[in-house]
Order: sequence, then structure tokens, then C-alpha cells
Amino acid sequence: MLNDAPAPTADEIRDVVTPLTALEGPLLPMLHAIQAEWGHVPQAAVPVLADVLNLGRAEVYGVISFYHDFRDHPAGRHILKICRAEACQSMGGAAMAAGVLDRLGVDWHGTTADGAVTVEPVYCLGLCACGPAAMLDGQLMGRVDGDRLVAALEAAR
Repeated sequence: MLNDAPAPTADEIRDVVTPLTALEGPLLPMLHAIQAEWGHVPQAAVPVLADVLNLGRAEVYGVISFYHDFRDHPAGRHILKICRAEACQSMGGAAMAAGVLDRLGVDWHGTTADGAVTVEPVYCLGLCACGPAAMLDGQLMGRVDGDRLVAALEAAR
């Protein structure tokens, strides 16, 4: 879904989540399905999910806000996740991340002006021996530096 696309209706959201009601503990699968469909979990989904699952809106919102992979607005076409854990920071990850953010002109969770890249912090990608680490569109990258990340982004664009 593009950033300027209209928000989904309650009926459209119901169409996506209703097949998942038979699952045990369906809230997380429903949230994943909504985000897969629209690129984020729109605010309009909260009351629909609360109604479908007989939960309070605060409970639904609490789950959405607890898990960092759920977005409340559309992300860029490419997702760059940069590790912020101690092992990567000890290998220069903090300075590298600051440089990449500066070069892209965004802050954490920000999307570039052209809608191409959203940058998100993560707290361990499992490449502690190969820090600093990043992940671009699901592809892990170890021993990265700012130039390598920007080159990968330019190639992906």
C-alpha cells in the first residue's frame, strides 16, 4: 500500500482477519495478516480486532505497541534494520548507524523523503561475531560500514 492510499475500511479489515478466528490465540496472526495486506496496522484495525476477538481496545493496542515489528504507518519500499545491541556497538555500530541516518536524512523509524527506505533499530540480529550487523529487506549483512550499507540501498532502489 502506498503512503497516500486510503485507509482500509472496517469491512476490508474483517475480510482479512475473519479466516483466522479459528486459530488458537489469533491476535498476532491477525496483526501480521493486516500488516502484510496494508504495510502497517492502521488505527481502524484496533476496534475491529477488539470486536472480533471480544477484547478491549487497550489490549489490542498494547500488543501492537509492544511488538516493534508492527507499524502504525506505512514503511518505505525497503526496510533497513541496524543492530543496536552491545556487540555491534562495541564494533563501531553506533557511529556507523549515526552516519547512515545522517546520509539518509532520517532518524530511527524514519522513512526517506522519496519513500524508498525506512530505518529501524533492532536489538540483535544474531551476528554478534560479525558486528556491526544490519538487515536489508530480510538479507543479513555482517561487518558492515556506512559506505557498504548506502551502496546496498542504492542497488536495491
